[in-house]
Amino acid sequence: MSVRQKLFATTVATAAALIATLAILPASAQTLRYANQGDLKSLDPYTLRETTTTAHHTHIYEGLVGRDRQLKIIPALAESWETPEPTRWRFHLRHNVKFHNGDPFTADDVIFSAERVRAKGSNFTSVIPPDAKFVKVDDYTVDVILTSPNPILITQWDGWLIMDKKWCEEHNAVAPTPASATTPSYASLNENGTGPFVIESHQPGVKTVFKPFAGWWRKPEHNLKEIIFTPIASDATRVAALLSGEVDVIEPVPIQDISRVDSTPTAQVLKGPELRTIFLGMDQVRDELLYSNIKGKNPFKDVKVREAFFKAVDIELIKTRVMRGLSTPSALMIAPQLFKLSGDFTRPKFDPDGAKKLLTEAGYPDGFEVTMDCPNDRYVNDAAICQAVVGMLARIGIKVTLLAQPKAQYFAKVLKPGGYQTSFFLLGWTPGTLDSHNVLYDIMGCRDDPKSSRGEANLGGYCNKKLDEFTDQVLQESDATKRDLLIKQAYEIGAKDFGYIPLHQQALAWGVSKKVKLSQRADNQVLLYWATKQEE
Repeated sequence: MSVRQKLFATTVATAAALIATLAILPASAQTLRYANQGDLKSLDPYTLRETTTTAHHTHIYEGLVGRDRQLKIIPALAESWETPEPTRWRFHLRHNVKFHNGDPFTADDVIFSAERVRAKGSNFTSVIPPDAKFVKVDDYTVDVILTSPNPILITQWDGWLIMDKKWCEEHNAVAPTPASATTPSYASLNENGTGPFVIESHQPGVKTVFKPFAGWWRKPEHNLKEIIFTPIASDATRVAALLSGEVDVIEPVPIQDISRVDSTPTAQVLKGPELRTIFLGMDQVRDELLYSNIKGKNPFKDVKVREAFFKAVDIELIKTRVMRGLSTPSALMIAPQLFKLSGDFTRPKFDPDGAKKLLTEAGYPDGFEVTMDCPNDRYVNDAAICQAVVGMLARIGIKVTLLAQPKAQYFAKVLKPGGYQTSFFLLGWTPGTLDSHNVLYDIMGCRDDPKSSRGEANLGGYCNKKLDEFTDQVLQESDATKRDLLIKQAYEIGAKDFGYIPLHQQALAWGVSKKVKLSQRADNQVLLYWATKQEE
């Protein structure tokens, strides 16, 4: 085929795809413009396990399972499943599903994705047990063989999205793109999912345009002809864009602007409790901190120092001054809605004098210096929270140098692919399973076994083997009452160790044009495939 013939064929195919897309859209199909404080850096769905990024990816990719508007697990690329034995799950895959390039979806793609998501560089290694074996029964049936029972397996798969084996191999994208990558891979700049939208264009840091996928196996619930995503880091600029009608949806609305947006005739703020817990963590692994004036030892290995930091944080001041009342102080590393016995725990009281005493007992009567890593475009008032903590710690003699960065640079530095390069940090976490096991395994689990995915997001390396033992029991226990008691015992260990400093659950605040109807989920994923917009 000549170059001219190839060009003609491509033009015809593109035109045919456009006609097919237009045919599935209602007559009132609309353009929806969405702005977030953070960027969409990579289209590779295994690069970054972060809620906003995952929400973007689920417009173009799909998992074997998904969640509905109420966060209930529902079938997706797997239409059904059963457990013939406690250690074997069988998944029946959906027939006649196509990837965006026309490739058929089969069991080979599931098995490939199961290997890729556990490979070096992936930020999702803990979603599938390292020793789980995926066995192809036929083109549309896959068995998952486990070494021990796991009654919550499919809830762990929320956010694990399936990729096209053939496409990845053709484009040298078999290996996942790590968050620390300095040069983009093909999969980070291009996509080939099975989801409701395709990416028409992607300019990291500038704009990403989504178009409906004409060959989607489901009936669309939106009336959109395109989604234009633009990152707008400035709070004032983002709000102004919403109020002027330049954008239709923004996330988040700054707390100080909520009442102003609600008082306008053109937009409103969708509010609700979020399941994310914001917390502080400390490097408890290295013999010497990367960023401190203390040489030859690590102050955070001493529980008295960790307790001192905890008691120096005035959580009520953060709630009233920084969060303007729109946060729920937390005693645990999980939202109370997700753990029945959370009411049995209380936060240690704010006690700066007691904190000073603890530092003196630990051998630091004059305090010490340490650098704090913090994102400045990921969580509600994240940099402001960190600034407040810096001031609180100064009262007990701790001099903190704050390094607040956009999330792309922040995550590239502090996550596993970047070598956990942090001494003291702020992070937020919503358990993908909506279950405590995820927190106990990913955040609080020991990360000292290179063959295990445990502790994948444990940036500070907190470790207590007894907690890990309870975590393993939690995974296999199917009796809810017994399971809750095991979870409670694990959290009690973590609390006694002062392994982390939980701060609060932040509130959801999405700015939405009154022309748009949109479902708000408590996990803070802005999912526009449920959006409808009135005709302009």
